[in-house]
Amino acid sequence: MRLLHTMLRVGDLQRSIDFYTNVLGMRVLRTSENSEYKYTLAFVGYTDESEGAVIELTWNWGVDSYNLGDAYGHIALGVDDVAATCDSIRQAGGNVTREAGPVKGGTTIIAFVEDPDGYKIELIENKHAGHGLGA
Repeated sequence: MRLLHTMLRVGDLQRSIDFYTNVLGMRVLRTSENSEYKYTLAFVGYTDESEGAVIELTWNWGVDSYNLGDAYGHIALGVDDVAATCDSIRQAGGNVTREAGPVKGGTTIIAFVEDPDGYKIELIENKHAGHGLGA
């Protein structure tokens, strides 16, 4: 088994595509529309779906916002330099909600950004990405 994708419901599909491609540097891998059930999907990622996990953006026609609830945590992305990535995200119009710095109780450098729908995205320096946050 392997992880295929994470699905996020979005209120404005083009706004979300713009964020994930222009701000986070992903690319649109494929899209599909279902007129019978009134939804559109866009799959975005850094690699093809055959090579790694991606994000499925789901827009249910006529729904422009969702209650994110308190069960959702975040998506994590590995980056070479968290501080520089925060600067790039900010310059591209993204929202940095926690600046680069060590995780509480550890030394791993992390930061958090938020997508246009309020979903949290954690940035973790690649040199620590596989070691757990307390390392």
